[in-house]
Amino acid sequence: MADAQGFLKTRERELPERRPVPVRIKDWKEVYEAQDVAQLQRQAGRCMDCGIPFCHSGCPLGNLIPEWNDMAWRGDWRGAIERLHATNNFPEFTGRLCPAPCETACVLGINQPAVTIKQVEVTTIDRAWEAGSVTPQPPDRLSGKTVAVIGSGPAGLAAAQQLTRAGHTVAVFERADKPGGLLRYGIPEFKMEKAVLDRRLGQMEAEGTRFRCGVDVGGSLTGQQLRARYDAVVLAIGSTLPRDLPVPGREADGVVQAMDFLPQANRVALGERVADQITATGKDVIVIGGGDTGADCIGTSHRQGARSVTSLEIMPQPGPERPGNQPWPTYPMIFRVASAHEEGGERLYAVSTQEITKDADGRVAALRVQDVRLGEKGFDPVEGTERELPAQLVLLAMGFVGPQQQGLVEQLEVELDERGNVKRDKDFQTTVPGVFVAGDAGRGQSLIVWAIAEGRAAARGVDEYLMGASQLPRPINPTDRPLTV
Repeated sequence: MADAQGFLKTRERELPERRPVPVRIKDWKEVYEAQDVAQLQRQAGRCMDCGIPFCHSGCPLGNLIPEWNDMAWRGDWRGAIERLHATNNFPEFTGRLCPAPCETACVLGINQPAVTIKQVEVTTIDRAWEAGSVTPQPPDRLSGKTVAVIGSGPAGLAAAQQLTRAGHTVAVFERADKPGGLLRYGIPEFKMEKAVLDRRLGQMEAEGTRFRCGVDVGGSLTGQQLRARYDAVVLAIGSTLPRDLPVPGREADGVVQAMDFLPQANRVALGERVADQITATGKDVIVIGGGDTGADCIGTSHRQGARSVTSLEIMPQPGPERPGNQPWPTYPMIFRVASAHEEGGERLYAVSTQEITKDADGRVAALRVQDVRLGEKGFDPVEGTERELPAQLVLLAMGFVGPQQQGLVEQLEVELDERGNVKRDKDFQTTVPGVFVAGDAGRGQSLIVWAIAEGRAAARGVDEYLMGASQLPRPINPTDRPLTV
């Protein structure tokens, strides 16, 4: 364990400072300053000898958190990164983007602020990269088997890296011009700079993983051609069908899905040119949806120079403490302030959009909204609360309802579950032998840490299918719900 009295000597969480708001909204760099290593090691030293480390159950990857906390506290950074990489292919991604369910499951968190697990994680991997400790791990020998991974988001990348290291020849297909999926074009630069992604992709290429970008799988390359060319296929296509807003005026110009807005902003932030870019510059922006994607839209709008930014959430505002029906160690719904919220704008809760009004040119002019309260059969309107909010740009960030079925999914003839996701068994194999699925395409919209966990689990399933047995590690928490075919 770490310092036996660490949680008694250091009782408060210490996190790195965020760069000043007036400074950071002028660029696209990550928002956090560097943290003093001694301060971080004090935080790692707060990790308790708690008997049962519930942080393990909070982490879908089953990360060995107490072990690398102890090593970080002792300054054994090489040992720490080895234990971290034992369960997580990409800790630099999760350390920046995961909402850290491990921390809400921390035993210390019962009566003190939880250990800063996520910050220890990202510091460990960043120091490892700086020290040259992260090197390619090509296989000793090739199996002669070929695998196609469709999609280069976190699930696809995790599956590809594991299968490449197992000796299979792996090709990752991506319809965009560069690999990374939402990690590249969905996550803003201020949350994770793309140099972080590119250095890991470089490692994967050095190990032997092949990337095929700009390929329309399901179009120019059909499902039948994939099955003929490869011994196994992994679908890591994500949940990409956005939830829409069925209200009068939805067709107004200037009402756009978040994933039509964010990729363009990311490309421009990286120095690319985007014709007819959708921007928030000088506009009253309304973001509908209070999740991570909504926060990404808020932060991006600030950096583009929006006149005002308002976010709407139909649910009531959560409280600052755990509600009684969400006890430790569950992940609670509490009021959280992301860096984007800190940068300005207004957050409105328990508000429903009734209509979108347009100007004479057909562009969005305002949202007609009304307060609502939770009733027995849904949301009941509150009389007398109708009002209009001016808007020249409305961003829909209300989540996703499933994978795209037209094209590849239909061609492969895999079955879907009752939620419209690709059905799979305990080994992540679909109803078509040799075709596997990992991440949001089979699970539904979820967290990056679940995507990596499922990518690793699917890789083991593929390896067993191809070879009859597998030496790849079996993830501790491959799923939290039954997976039946």
